[in-house]
Amino acid sequence: MTVSAHKKAKALKPGSRRPAKELCSECGLCDTYYVHYVKDACAFLNQQIAELEILAHGRSRNLDNQDDLYFGVSQEMMAARKQQPIEGAQWTGIVSAIACQMLEQGLVEGVVCVQNTAEDRFQPFPVIARTPAEVLAAKVNKPTLSPNLNVLEQIEQSGLKRLLVIGVGCQIQALRAVEQELGLEKLYILGTPCVDNVSRQGLQKFLDTTSRSPETVVHYEFMQDFRIHFKHEDGSIEKVPFFGLKTNQLKDVFAPSCMSCFDYVNSLADLVVGYMGAPFGWQWIVVRNQTGKEMLDLVRDQLDTQPVMSKGDRHQAVQQSIPAYDKGVTLPMWAAKLMGVVIEQIGPKGLEYARFSIDSHFTRNYLHLKRNYPQKLEQHVPEYAKKIVAQYKLPE
Repeated sequence: MTVSAHKKAKALKPGSRRPAKELCSECGLCDTYYVHYVKDACAFLNQQIAELEILAHGRSRNLDNQDDLYFGVSQEMMAARKQQPIEGAQWTGIVSAIACQMLEQGLVEGVVCVQNTAEDRFQPFPVIARTPAEVLAAKVNKPTLSPNLNVLEQIEQSGLKRLLVIGVGCQIQALRAVEQELGLEKLYILGTPCVDNVSRQGLQKFLDTTSRSPETVVHYEFMQDFRIHFKHEDGSIEKVPFFGLKTNQLKDVFAPSCMSCFDYVNSLADLVVGYMGAPFGWQWIVVRNQTGKEMLDLVRDQLDTQPVMSKGDRHQAVQQSIPAYDKGVTLPMWAAKLMGVVIEQIGPKGLEYARFSIDSHFTRNYLHLKRNYPQKLEQHVPEYAKKIVAQYKLPE
């Protein structure tokens, strides 16, 4: 019997230098013998979104179509929320509900998801969940770099044949690149949009700098009302305006990988569930292919849905934010709150808010890459991102 080439490889030791060096997003691939494929699979060594879109969805995005350009290949987009939210879920629990249904109906034998360690609610602990209870133990985002793919050896050794993986863009690109080596009969991928992850130390600095009570924060998110919402242990919600962030102290807090990423919308997942393209209080769903439709159909009868909408014009706000972020401008809190109120009333909403967020991050990341890794600029930035960034004037 021939042994697969990757099984002869050895996982890198914890703490050792990674092939992507400082751009490593700690996706977990190099923690397994699948490190054999890292030069091809790593999102930061070999950007190949367009090629993998064809493999995953049957086509790559049409750059002349605005929805494709910004949000990737899709069959369907909608805003949705669970009629009966899952208690303790970060939003209404759509991701958890889909994963539980897939296990209960026997579509999959396991779900790769991220629980937290017993010692630290923000320290990610990837697992292969076999029961709905184990899935529900993973609810709520972990806003830190997470090695989801460090379970790949376990998957192959366990004999699992039907699997759901929940993950973010860099993890999913690496997973798609090695998908054919996993020995699976069927792989389902449920993605979440992702931007601005941090190390555990970086997260602590962000919480200490931004929240009134960092030790009681359960989770947080940058929301469509241009405020960061911190949920605390007592159930209270603390809101901090984007424009009140101490940017001059926080510019170095985000992981270099996230500052060099252009897959905010998780282009290669079958189904994406987030919030940024939906009205406040709703979740945003992007069905990319038939597999994604099959997954969503499991819970459609549990959801209230509405069509996506778009309102406003983001361009001026994005253009003004580029030099402000670059210079680390921080407003006094009274001014930040006032600006937040005004922009909430007249600013972009729905899909236009999503485009605002994508434009803001892509221009920032393009500038970061140009200044720090100019040799990577041409190959690493996807064509869709180049077209988006070209709308704006960037500082040198």
